[in-house]
Amino acid sequence: MGIGYALNEELLFDKQGCILNPTLREYRIPTAADMPPIEVILVEQADPHGPYGAKGVGEITTNCTAPAIANAIRAAIATDCRLYELPITPERVWQKLNNF
Repeated sequence: MGIGYALNEELLFDKQGCILNPTLREYRIPTAADMPPIEVILVEQADPHGPYGAKGVGEITTNCTAPAIANAIRAAIATDCRLYELPITPERVWQKLNNF
């Protein structure tokens, strides 16, 4: 979900506020084939406030994905150029570098 939010997903509207990409054919979400290999490291530690020590694990990883990808792109191109608009598309990176 975080990779899709950072790199692919963009809801587009026309001037009247109607959605221009309402179906999965136009609104691109990543599939399993689009995903890089991911190494999962679980650290088991009970939450004293959760029922039977349970706590959420999925939501927090979605929040940090887009900034991590933006910082990785910045480090890879070795400039002080920062990307603030999502999704981070190749076109947006190119435009930002040409206007930097």
